[in-house]
Amino acid sequence: MKTMTCNSLGGPCELEHRAETADDIIKAQDKHLREAVKSGDESHAAARDAMKGRWMHPKKSLDWYNGVKRAYADLPVI
Repeated sequence: MKTMTCNSLGGPCELEHRAETADDIIKAQDKHLREAVKSGDESHAAARDAMKGRWMHPKKSLDWYNGVKRAYADLPVI
């Protein structure tokens, strides 16, 4: 299991996401951003908009996705 923060994924806070795969970390970040904005936390709105854009335009977002996968691969296993 590895850990990445909201901030390391483009968000504004240091909430830690732990998962077995980079894809699961990305899904956890997406859920966190949705819930934060839904609860009225506007500091997460820009990151949420960027995440929504990535899901809507996956070909344009391959650099971000591949970057997250590389960063995840370089992390130590906890």
